Order: sequence, then C-alpha cells, then structure tokens
Amino acid sequence: MNLLSALQIAASGLTAQRQRVEVISSNLANAETTRTPEGGPFRRKDLVFTTQSMTGAFQTMLGDALDNEAGNGVRVAGIYEDGSPFIRRFQPGHPDADPEGYVLMPNISPVEEMVNLISATRSFEANTQAVSAIKEIAQKSLEIGK
Repeated sequence: MNLLSALQIAASGLTAQRQRVEVISSNLANAETTRTPEGGPFRRKDLVFTTQSMTGAFQTMLGDALDNEAGNGVRVAGIYEDGSPFIRRFQPGHPDADPEGYVLMPNISPVEEMVNLISATRSFEANTQAVSAIKEIAQKSLEIGK
C-alpha cells in the first residue's frame, strides 16, 4: 500500500464519521419535535456504511476485496429512518395530545445518541491520528532520501 492510498482511506473515514456526527446532532436537536412538515413526530435517522469499491456483482466484489486487502475506504451508503414505534408520553396540556392526553414523541433515546456520538468522535480521532502517522512516515521517508 502506498502512502497516498493510506491517506485516502483515512480521509474517507474522516468524511464518514463527520456525516455520522451530523446525523446524530440532528437526532438530538429533534428529540422533542412532535410536529414535522411530513406530519407526525420526527423519526430517528441512522447511517449505513459501505466500502467505496462495492460496485458490481458479489464475485467481482469478493475478487476485488481479495486482490486489495486494504480496501478503498468507507463511504455512507445511505441514511435511513428508524422504523421503531414512537414513544407515547402522557401530557394532556400539549397541543399535539390525542383525546386521551398522550403525545407521540420521537423514537430517540438521548443516552443512545450520546453513546453513538462518543463512538463517532473516537473513530474521527483515530482517523486523524492515522493521517498524522502517514504524514510522519512521509516526512521520515524524505529524510532518508537526503
């Protein structure tokens, strides 16, 4: 593996984790949103990661993976909405309460989102350290050539 491909892999990890932090931030910001333009409460969103080289049939992908052990980095395959049920909370004075006094709240657990945020932050830090290590290796390589 050359240094540029290692740098590209680490950069793709940084980009993917940045997008993950943005989605988590959106979830936390909308944890109490009971009314959206689509109607109903906000639905929790999550990311799906995939490798950047997944572009063909299974055999092609398997062959590519075996030929290139390091892979080609990561990318966000998509953002999907969590289909778990909304949380029913008894708040009879709320404007969105049903006749029984219950309000449908977003299917977001702030504790789970904070754990995901810590995980994304640590992954981002690991990729940042990888970029620093790659830069240091490149610098040492140039010093050897003097």
